Parts: sequence; C-alpha cells; structure tokens
Amino acid sequence: MRSLKSVLLWSTLLFTPVAVAADEIVVYSARNEQLIKPLFDAYTAETGTQIKFITDKEGPLLERLKAEGKNTPADLLLTVDAGNLWLAAQQGVLAPVNSKTLKTNIPAHLRDPGNRWFGLSVRARTIVYSTERVKPAELSTYEALGDARWKDRLCLRTSKKVYNQSLVAMMIARHGEAKTEKIVKSWVANLGTDPFPDDTKLMEAILAGQCDVGIVNTYYFGRLEKKQPGLSLALFWPNQKDRGVHVNVSGAGVTTHAKHRAAAVKFLEWLSSEKAQNLFADENMEYPANPKNKPHPSVAAWGKFRQDTINVSKAGSLQVKAVMLMDRAGYK
Repeated sequence: MRSLKSVLLWSTLLFTPVAVAADEIVVYSARNEQLIKPLFDAYTAETGTQIKFITDKEGPLLERLKAEGKNTPADLLLTVDAGNLWLAAQQGVLAPVNSKTLKTNIPAHLRDPGNRWFGLSVRARTIVYSTERVKPAELSTYEALGDARWKDRLCLRTSKKVYNQSLVAMMIARHGEAKTEKIVKSWVANLGTDPFPDDTKLMEAILAGQCDVGIVNTYYFGRLEKKQPGLSLALFWPNQKDRGVHVNVSGAGVTTHAKHRAAAVKFLEWLSSEKAQNLFADENMEYPANPKNKPHPSVAAWGKFRQDTINVSKAGSLQVKAVMLMDRAGYK
C-alpha cells in the first residue's frame, strides 16, 4: 500500500505542469530510462531539441494523460505492446498523424490503421526449446504445442501478462474463438507445471528439466543468452508454412493535446528513420520496425523468419475476448 507521502507526491506530479521551452518536447515513456535516454541524447545532439521525459508503467501513464486532459505537458506517448497503444488511441489521448515518412518507414501491419500510433521496434513471441531433449524437426506451429507428444512437457507464462493476451487475440483473429479456445485448452492439458510469472523463469524451468518447450519473447531469450553463453536453449520459428510468427511492437504516438505537435511529429519520424532504428531496437535486443534496417548481429544470429502480417491493432481490439477465452480454457 502506498504511504500518504507517496500519494501526495504523485498527486503533485499529476497536476503540476512541466515547464517546456519552445525547442523542447515532453515524452511519457513506459520504456525504461536506460533504453530511451541514448536515443533522446542522440536526437538532441543532432537537432538541438531538448527532450524531457517521465517514465512509469503504461497503466499509470495512460491514466495521467486522461486526468491531465488539455493541460498535459506530454507531446508523445512511448509504450510497449500494440494492445496498450490501441487502448491509448481508443481512449482519445493519441491524435492521427498524416506523415508520408512514417507510412514509408513503418509497414502497414505494424501501425494503427488510423495513424494514431506507429510501431518502432518488433519483438517476436516464439517457441523456445531444450536443445538436449527436443529436435527442431519435432516442432511446427503454435497450435501443435497441444499435440500428445508435448504432454507434461510444455511451459507457459501466466495468462495475466499482456504478451500472451495479445498472442491469443491474434489467434482469434486468424481462427475464430471456438477453434482458438480448443487450442488453448490443449496447451493447458500439456502443461508440465503451473504458469510462470515471466519468460526468464520459464526458460530457467526448461534448463532445469521441468519442461521441454515454451513460448517467449525473443528479447528475453537474448538477455538470458547474454548472461549464459552456450545455454542449451534455442528459438524455433513456428507457422512458417502458413501465417508466420506472431509479432508485437513497442511504439509511440503524438498526444491529442501536444503543445509542440510539429516537433513531436518530427521526432517520431526520426525514430522511424534508418539512422535511429537500430539505436531504438538494439539496446533491448529487438528487431527494427523499418525493414530497411538489419537487426543487431546477436539478434540476426537467431535466423530469419516470416512475420504474421495481420495488423497488430487486433491485439488490442480482441484483448477482452482473449482474456475471457483463456479464463474459460483454464489458463491461469
């Protein structure tokens, strides 16, 4: 429970305007400071535009934007997962941006159909497996993880996390609710242990022999691989003969009440450029959203794959159905 002092401090921050000069912009960011500060510094060095920023979880940032309304100092919202970006757009805190540069740099399936937000880096949610107990030829699709061969051998992260909600939402978009529910039930039936709170613990469970396969975001694998070179895990790209690998984004949109809209659009365009894309993606071991950029060599080493090109906004519009479906399927 928060102390009275912390509540009062939050209230003060919430309703106290941030002083911003004409050559400054303010960013509300759900990404950690160490991931975004190098970007902001690079942009300031190149353009002279100062960037003030506030970091917090995506939920509190959205509530803050809504509470501040027209008085918000924020010019840009930067957050993770298309579901969160979709919700921000639906709640009216992001404004459409008609930019030829952004439309050119960011593929259509990685941006809002209404141009209110744009993906800036890509993370694939794919299959991870034990190289000691699983052969790649045994793997094929997300759906096939429900096959009898994986009985008591599958690990999953909790359904409470937005990443799995988005995965199931995209499956609903492809298969419909009835078929997707059947698939999720087959996953639950194959679980070797209770769902894990995060992807790292899931991979550690595979290494410990609690299970043999799971589903994780690629950058979590990259972080663990960096800490433990030569670990007996590998990534597998499913559904390469049909729809492709499920991908999600971190991205940004210009706020509805931006005081420096032109400057915010210019910065957003810069973030999508070839010059900035690797700065944005490499630090977190993600893939650039701009297809002209190549991923970091460590990321490229995982191999190429075909993405599912259904628009990632479906991760938001079908999220409620996905949550209800997972509950019915007994996925905790």
